[in-house]
Amino acid sequence: MATYVLIFINIGQKMITNKLDTEFWVITDTHLIANQLHDNGPAFKQIQSTSQGKDLVYQEIALRAFCKFANEKKPAAIIVTGDVTFNGELLSAQRFQKIFSSLTDTKLFLLPGNHDIFDGWARSFSNDQQLYTKQISPTDWRNIFHESYDHAWATDSSSLAYSIQLNPQYLLLMLDTNIYGQKEALRSPVTAGFIGEMQLAWLEKQLKFAQKHNLYPLLFMHHNLYVHNPAVNHGFVIDNASSLSQLCQKYDVKLAFSGHIHAQNIVKPQPNIPTTEIVTSSFCSFDQAYGLVKVKKNQIRYQRQTFNMRPYLSAEEQKSYILTHFHNYLKDIQLKNLTHNMTQKDKNSGQKINKFFIEANYNYFTGHNHINEKKLIQLYNSEQYRLLTKYQPKLGRYLQTLFDTTDHSNLNIQINFKEKQNE
Repeated sequence: MATYVLIFINIGQKMITNKLDTEFWVITDTHLIANQLHDNGPAFKQIQSTSQGKDLVYQEIALRAFCKFANEKKPAAIIVTGDVTFNGELLSAQRFQKIFSSLTDTKLFLLPGNHDIFDGWARSFSNDQQLYTKQISPTDWRNIFHESYDHAWATDSSSLAYSIQLNPQYLLLMLDTNIYGQKEALRSPVTAGFIGEMQLAWLEKQLKFAQKHNLYPLLFMHHNLYVHNPAVNHGFVIDNASSLSQLCQKYDVKLAFSGHIHAQNIVKPQPNIPTTEIVTSSFCSFDQAYGLVKVKKNQIRYQRQTFNMRPYLSAEEQKSYILTHFHNYLKDIQLKNLTHNMTQKDKNSGQKINKFFIEANYNYFTGHNHINEKKLIQLYNSEQYRLLTKYQPKLGRYLQTLFDTTDHSNLNIQINFKEKQNE
């Protein structure tokens, strides 16, 4: 009992804010590659063209602008749910920390994604060559982002997990769901996620503590607790999600935030699991989304927002058409990504169906994919859909997974917590 009292005093001293009404922001999958790691030459341009719609060229500018925006709005914290770097380059992590060191009234908390720690794909790019660059070790991660861990009241010795007390009501549990080795890797990063037994035991201790001291636990992780797309989920849902679900059920965990899939999606509580899971779409793609999380006594409201960086660009940056029309540029990257593997015959014969598919795909990834059953039937009976399934059957089957007929939004949600009585 004395130990718990001591810890409780410690976390009280380390609270991010003592305000019951506050807010924090969530971003994910920033995939920053430091500018010093490339010359924008042929090798780098080839990587950009095959990056699955991620912007790799302007993220330093975008993140600097985002920090200026945060300094104006002053959220209590910005939380990044993994894939901070493009492919685990040490210099990219150091650059990310340097950019966010400009925050004045906002704390930065990060957790790693599957591309961050000992990623064998870490490269620099010079002319037409890809060159080895130093990877991020777990020790590097803790050292670079030490301020996140300095604010922790508990850390897990078996992983990079840690916990933060946001305010008098909420405990933030930052999990490490990634699979990596003990030394630099030679192979591609592991897409799948897993929470080891020691980290699960550590997590349960934090949940017990939260329960004992009337704190609401919020989970943050890179991989997903739930299936967010019936066709594309292998490697995205944590391999031992059932173990995490049991803890969520046992300790009544109401809310989890994750990333990894790059798509905006909300899954409400499942049978015997009280947890709502929110995934915010990738910050380096689509329309620069971030999650605005407003915290009140016994209530949390999440709202997807898009960042307009134009007002926060320097005078020199304002001269760039791409930077002042950045969302158009990001959408164009998506278009090029989706048409990259199509033959010229496909492109010529299927302009209508390609536009149809591209719009549906974009709406899915930005969370604007709700449709009622009547309109869905009309869509399946349309000429565009018939042509798509005829000429590109794989895309036709994938398209069926992009529409959401649930009764809730993927853009916003309110979570209410039961009033807890002080002991």
